Amino acid sequence: MTFSVEPGIYVPGDWGARIEDIVVLTADGCEPLNVTTRDLVAAGAGEGS
Repeated sequence: MTFSVEPGIYVPGDWGARIEDIVVLTADGCEPLNVTTRDLVAAGAGEGS
């Protein structure tokens, strides 16, 4: 079976963020399907923001 694990944080009226991981349930536990870094990347606001 596959599952989507999607924890998120939301600031009402301001912004929100969600991290999505897809995992497969195996006889030995779970195995992640997506492999990516968890580094924090700050994006600057553009003009007019």
